[in-house]
Amino acid sequence: MTPEILIPGQTTLAQLERIWRTEATARLADTARAPIEAAAAHIAAAAAGDVPVYGVNTGFGKLASLKIAAQDTAKLQENLILSHSCGVGEPMPRATTRLMMTLKLLSLARGASGVRWLVVDLLQNMLAKGVTPVVPAQGSVGASGDLAPLAHMTAVMLGHGEAEFAGQIKPARQALEEAGLSPITLGPKEGLGLINGTQFSTAYALAGLFGAWTAAQGALVTSALSTDAIMGSTAPLEPEIHSLRGQPGQIKAAATLRALLDGSVIRESHREGDSRVQDPYCIRCQPQVTGAAMDVLRMAARTLEIEANAATDNPLVLSDGRIVSGGNFHAEPVGFAADMIAMAISEIGAIAQRRVALMVDPTLSFDLPAFLTPRPGLNSGLMIAEVTTAALMSENKHLAHPTVIDSTPTSANQEDHVSMAAHGARRLGRMVENLNHILGVEAICAAQGIDFRAPLPTSVPLQKAVAALRTRVATLGDDRYLAPDLAAAAALIGDSTIVQSTALTFPTL
Repeated sequence: MTPEILIPGQTTLAQLERIWRTEATARLADTARAPIEAAAAHIAAAAAGDVPVYGVNTGFGKLASLKIAAQDTAKLQENLILSHSCGVGEPMPRATTRLMMTLKLLSLARGASGVRWLVVDLLQNMLAKGVTPVVPAQGSVGASGDLAPLAHMTAVMLGHGEAEFAGQIKPARQALEEAGLSPITLGPKEGLGLINGTQFSTAYALAGLFGAWTAAQGALVTSALSTDAIMGSTAPLEPEIHSLRGQPGQIKAAATLRALLDGSVIRESHREGDSRVQDPYCIRCQPQVTGAAMDVLRMAARTLEIEANAATDNPLVLSDGRIVSGGNFHAEPVGFAADMIAMAISEIGAIAQRRVALMVDPTLSFDLPAFLTPRPGLNSGLMIAEVTTAALMSENKHLAHPTVIDSTPTSANQEDHVSMAAHGARRLGRMVENLNHILGVEAICAAQGIDFRAPLPTSVPLQKAVAALRTRVATLGDDRYLAPDLAAAAALIGDSTIVQSTALTFPTL
């Protein structure tokens, strides 16, 4: 696989998504080496001098006032990594770990961290050869850097801890050697440069963003299917309605819904003589809700694209050679972005769940049978599938509570305000999974409703979407064991099969 070439400060979301989805390798552009080595020279000079420089020849955090002898600076950095490897819980997913490593490459390549080229080269060679550190996912509060998880990543570079290689978990030193690589000894400030930073939180937030956007696109398809299933009106999709408001996400969502429903015979069949004046909000306000959520996701995307390209460790080597302590390790921007993504995920699921509830309720679904079974009573149909969506919707509402507002002091009150971006970002994967299941159930219900409208066909794009679903989930007759159907439908949402089946162009990040 051809590696992604990363230009520091200019790497795009599209590149990062390809790295995350395909586990593509990544290498820095050749132009990155000179500024990296220039900053390393400044650190080497500081380490040889007598002036205390934080993290170079001093202790860390509350211990910053303690001067470290020149002969002990290498041991200082190793001790930093070993003592900070305090993560707990399940390991990070491999793809997200590799994205974190990529983000760390980008940060170091800004030429402000002061690490030597050999450190950067080992990290990109680990990516190229498939040596992936085993990184426990819990332990960061998102300030002073994602210290514990990044320490576990760095420990592998020193030959400590564990790594995945060739499909197996192995001791780090063994994994490196089997890949033809060797552990390194850290120089002054290099351990600090590797573990100070927001790359863990940002990697999880990006993974959540990419998954959320795929789900949002899928929600446009499932909501269009639901509209036809309940014989809803397309009048609320009129372009002028949305241009009069001017919100870009709403305008694009409405345009996509119009394209999805264009040519539906089901729609034409009730354009005249339908006694209903207005549909419920979950049908009528789809562009306003899903479109707004997509706008929120785009705002978060801009923040995360900037953060992915940022130098976020401490201290930093400035362009004039000064080594200055600051606070770029504080993950507040990532925490805010993660909270925005979480709210968008929750709202997309909330309105989708109401569409599911609408379709299974015979008093609201415009002549569809109760719970979308042809023989209600003996059969329960999709009754409990709808209950499952309610459970998942409620869970996502709880998970969407802002995390960035929850701070607690750490490190003997030296780090007295933290972002909590790490678990704010980490919850997003669970929320996306919940949303995919909600939308999968909506797709099942809507396709079932459209089947009941036969011989009237839906539009061609939506016929293709139903056909894609039917490759994995058969039309429901008598009751059957439904859990595999729900899992299959969620997978079709999560991997974009439903969206791609329509052969239409969808809004992008």
